[in-house]
Amino acid sequence: MNQTLNVNTTSRTMVSKILENHTLEQLNKIPEGFSNNLIWNIAHIIVTQQLLVYKLSGLPIMVSDEMVEKYKKGTKPEQDATQAEVDEIKSLLFKTIEKTKEDFGNGIFKNYQEYPTSTGFVLTSAEGAMNFNNYHEGLHVGVMMSIRKLV
Repeated sequence: MNQTLNVNTTSRTMVSKILENHTLEQLNKIPEGFSNNLIWNIAHIIVTQQLLVYKLSGLPIMVSDEMVEKYKKGTKPEQDATQAEVDEIKSLLFKTIEKTKEDFGNGIFKNYQEYPTSTGFVLTSAEGAMNFNNYHEGLHVGVMMSIRKLV
């Protein structure tokens, strides 16, 4: 599990650099041909990790219901994110993963509600959810790499 969590930390480090190297305007810009922007993708990966690992384990999540509603699967940016929202997203980027590492270390993931993903994977445990999460984040990091060239 440590390797899976380390891969996730590496992914989040890449995402953090995108956050640090783009203005609020650039983070909110939706390039032609895309349905979302950099900040949506960043918040989406945070929300998704929390839902896949914690919510499906029957545990509390670290993100607000409002954030879930704005950035869950099937959503798209309806309005620009404010600087305060960007700051919150930035703080959650590593805080959520550090908590996940701690919680796996403490063995709190006992139950899991089986979940078939839209890509055909069926998640049956929090460990499997973290493995799938790394794949999911990798897809979104790729999208972010494309978007950043156009903003």
